[in-house]
Amino acid sequence: MPSRPPRLCSCGRVVAAGIRCECRQAADRERKARFDEKRPTARKRGYDNRWDKARAAYLLKHPICVKCGAPATVVDHVVPHRGDNKLFWNSANWQPLCTPCHSRTKQREERR
Repeated sequence: MPSRPPRLCSCGRVVAAGIRCECRQAADRERKARFDEKRPTARKRGYDNRWDKARAAYLLKHPICVKCGAPATVVDHVVPHRGDNKLFWNSANWQPLCTPCHSRTKQREERR
């Protein structure tokens, strides 16, 4: 079975196919750290005790991930609320997801 040849990173290092160079990983960490410095905490964004209770109740009623059928662990906002309190608390805008679907699929959709 043929494998892809190594590639040359922009920093000049030879990197195996399918692997990210250490310089790119470090750049990603720095970029994410800069973003996180400006971002309010989860509690300031509305994910407080009231949300914890609403989330738990919602997951009891909707225990299955709508994307893959696995046990749901996350209550996701279908339309991102972006700080809109009315949209945040609208349960018609919620969907149950498992962690992998929320972390992978949903985040990829929102980036588009």
